[in-house]
Amino acid sequence: MMATSQPQTSDAVILIPGIMGSELVDATTGHILWGLSDPRWYVSAWTSGTSLAALRLTPEERSGRYGRVRATRLIRFPAFAPVLAGLSPYDRLRKALRAVVWHPAAMAEFAYDWRLPIVHNAGLLAKFAHRHLESWHAHPAYAEGRARRHASEKTDTPARLTLVAHSMGGLLAWQACLNADLAGQVRTTVTLGTPFFGAPKAVLMLGSGRGVALPRGRLHRLAVTLPGIYDLLPTYRCVTDGTTARRLTPSDVADLGGDPELAADSLAMRQYGPSRPLMGHVQVVGMHQPTVQSVTLDRGSLATHQFTYRPFLDGMTCVDVGGDGTVPRESAQLPPGPAIPVAQSHGAVAAAAEAVLVAQDAVTDQHIGPWLGETRIGLDVPDVVQAGCPFQVGVTGVELPTDVRCAVIDLSSGLQVDAPSVQWRDGAIVATGRPLPPGLYQVQANSGGMSPVTHMLLSADLPQRSVHQPPDSTSEVCGTTRHERAR
Repeated sequence: MMATSQPQTSDAVILIPGIMGSELVDATTGHILWGLSDPRWYVSAWTSGTSLAALRLTPEERSGRYGRVRATRLIRFPAFAPVLAGLSPYDRLRKALRAVVWHPAAMAEFAYDWRLPIVHNAGLLAKFAHRHLESWHAHPAYAEGRARRHASEKTDTPARLTLVAHSMGGLLAWQACLNADLAGQVRTTVTLGTPFFGAPKAVLMLGSGRGVALPRGRLHRLAVTLPGIYDLLPTYRCVTDGTTARRLTPSDVADLGGDPELAADSLAMRQYGPSRPLMGHVQVVGMHQPTVQSVTLDRGSLATHQFTYRPFLDGMTCVDVGGDGTVPRESAQLPPGPAIPVAQSHGAVAAAAEAVLVAQDAVTDQHIGPWLGETRIGLDVPDVVQAGCPFQVGVTGVELPTDVRCAVIDLSSGLQVDAPSVQWRDGAIVATGRPLPPGLYQVQANSGGMSPVTHMLLSADLPQRSVHQPPDSTSEVCGTTRHERAR
């Protein structure tokens, strides 16, 4: 056990990434299919070539014969997909967790093929967790640590498991812990932005193939084959006709061009959401980002809305509960426990200093208090912009343009390439970015006190016809976005 003044845990800790968070390789050739080191790869993958074809599920994989693709490790570099936008690597969280375990051997990372069903990956996680705990119990550093603790504290409680999960990883943790043997070994579960009740953006991914930008069409052709995407479909009443709301159905998914069988399998299994709480659950919820919370469907067309419905007096009322830009706030909170709010985007919440601190404190059984000087900044960032064209970012949660500072970072070089001007425009605060060459970028907004709020965007040379979108869908036109908000 390393000498340190920082509280430590004797537990075996497992870090579980979210969707897109594991590097995937061809099991035969070793060729990397997802998680490459050059962010510019995502520009070509989403706009030209056939790089993404190998990620589509084959008929053999659809029938349950897996093994063609292998998950090797957590991503070490930023990743990107349209609609879901960017995912930051887990370096900061990994380092923070290693700092509070007795020995590096107590810390493990569970990489998984996020294309596949959650039930399948949860079964692998359960086996992995049992092996990791047994391995840690047999490690010399564990025996040494127990002896030291017994001598100083006169206690000798055996180590258990602590699970720290981001996004989809939290769904794996929940599903795996339906196994009573594993649940009995888990002391604490930390979830960061987990969509316990799904996310309407999954609907948008499945319905992105009609009349939308070129990267969205490629996303649609990939997403409709992936069971993991269907496992993110919302289970709450998210389909609205303007006065009330109902649950999504497999026929809705089929009308959008998705697979009704995959939708039926997933929605039936998750019909009422998680049925039991997680062991020692600590949950971080991304907040204050403009978030799609409901959809309107009309004969295969799709419109998204930044509001949800709640019962009110004799009818229903629409309300904007916000979220992390991908997962609505109420979908990321599993009753009955409280949630710790962090103003951050979905893909960056696991890298935010505040969330990392929560994870450290939960692992070491500390209790974090309320944030001081909490930021409420929200960013409405287009996921894809036309290269060489100025773009706009909506800024919320501040009173004046001078209250916020914005920056654009080139993720290939790590250098700041722009400091967008922030101004009033048509009654809203807007940051205007300069034209960017093709590449993957991160937009940052900071008002002081807390971590910057960050979102990724892809700049690409798009055919002019692919930039235009119909007025009833979420759209990007030269970098701007349009959604319908609660009124």
